[in-house]
Amino acid sequence: MPRHDGSPLARTVRMIERTVSAPEIGLIAATRVALGIGIGLLIGNRLGKEERKAAGLALTLVGAVTTVPLFLEVFGKKPAEKPRVLAA
Repeated sequence: MPRHDGSPLARTVRMIERTVSAPEIGLIAATRVALGIGIGLLIGNRLGKEERKAAGLALTLVGAVTTVPLFLEVFGKKPAEKPRVLAA
């Protein structure tokens, strides 16, 4: 969709804002950490093969499974309303 300048390459992008609380940000970060460490253990060589595989798989599954409810919580919220200035 062309912008007001008429350029066919320009386009307008609409952003949706959502509010996320500090605990939600902490939970999101923790799931990303668990997922990352799990994947790192699966591809790393520091532990024995069986221990690395078990720990890596467990952390990867925990990270992936806990991401789904958090994703639904954040993206299921209504977009934040912007304050409006009313003329007197």
